[in-house]
Amino acid sequence: MSDNYSVTGLVATTPRHLVTQDGLPITSFRLASAVKKFDRVKNKWVDAETNWFTITSFRQLAVNTATSVSKGDRVIVVGKLRVRDWDNGERAGTSVEIEAENIGHDLVWGSSSFVRTVMQRDDDSSEDELEKEKATV
Repeated sequence: MSDNYSVTGLVATTPRHLVTQDGLPITSFRLASAVKKFDRVKNKWVDAETNWFTITSFRQLAVNTATSVSKGDRVIVVGKLRVRDWDNGERAGTSVEIEAENIGHDLVWGSSSFVRTVMQRDDDSSEDELEKEKATV
């Protein structure tokens, strides 16, 4: 399954950032997304259940996530859903993961300040490429 999904929730673990031997930045964390239902007896919205997701981001999104997102933050995540069954011999279960394409703070719960990331250009870029970029800006 590889459909795009969006989910809102609370960052439940401290984001874990690493860089692979090949230089690929990866940041992951667990997200708790509470489902609410309307309780007619109490006449208010109440928590029904919590869905748990492992959120994984790669490349520049991983770098920005590691410096921007903390445990306890309310976020919105958009990405590809992956549902995997696992068995380690002792236990078995199902893992629900989202490979993030976008992550941002959920502004329903607070305010945020945005700082644009300036992309670094490789030193071996040709002058022609730089001129083409300047012409399009």
